[in-house]
Amino acid sequence: DKTGTLTSGKPEVPDIFVDTECRDSVDSLLTLAASLEKGSEHPLGQAIVREAGRRKLKLDAVSEFKALPGFGVSGKVKGRDIALGKVKFMQEEGTDVSPLLERAEDLSRQGKTPMILRVDGKALAVIAAADTLKPHAKEAVARLQRLGLEVVMLTGDNAETAQAVAEELGIRKFQAEVLPGGKTEEIEKLMAQGRFVAMVGDGINDAPALARANIGIALCTGSDIAMEAGDITLMTRNLNAVVSAIELSRMTLNPFPEPTLKTPQ
Repeated sequence: DKTGTLTSGKPEVPDIFVDTECRDSVDSLLTLAASLEKGSEHPLGQAIVREAGRRKLKLDAVSEFKALPGFGVSGKVKGRDIALGKVKFMQEEGTDVSPLLERAEDLSRQGKTPMILRVDGKALAVIAAADTLKPHAKEAVARLQRLGLEVVMLTGDNAETAQAVAEELGIRKFQAEVLPGGKTEEIEKLMAQGRFVAMVGDGINDAPALARANIGIALCTGSDIAMEAGDITLMTRNLNAVVSAIELSRMTLNPFPEPTLKTPQ
């Protein structure tokens, strides 16, 4: 999993781009978006709420709230129809995102996650969230690869953002725009090829995949349901513990390996 596993899971909002024809201010649009997301448990929604708090914006009540996992959220704020979600989600709903599309694609290439804010049927702004990689993520990926393991990243993020993160981590294979149930499907595809799969995740959406994999490895910093679904819970945020768990298991199966001479560091 990417968000919250390879990354910190606490993204920030570095960019808000408003359509030139929009008469609403940045703060008024952010208030609408944050009001819609204030009850969200998703890291991207929480990032928007934190940004509104940083700007000391007063949030409004939401009615008719709906969430589509992996796509976006919608509802009414102060009598206005508000929706916030992925570019693909907006396009599938028939929203014209062409004035914002170039900016959204540019943000994706930077490794950020762009979300379109739609107000009363019109796309008015792009709000970008950026998550930071965990300090030891790149090192852990490299160590897993040196053990002869293939590392695959699964994410609901768009392809360009996923590619930027994968390239930074040295991950050669990834699946983007994966819905919550799709993570389980991807694992089942690998298992059908005769592969033995370990899944590492932290969120509610990861729980089915953790349960389905041959070995589910959950992070203690994640959700309770993820830890319940996993076979192993790592009591640290450091992903090098994944490597340690595998190395320890190999030593357990082969307790008397050939001695090696280590050069003092």
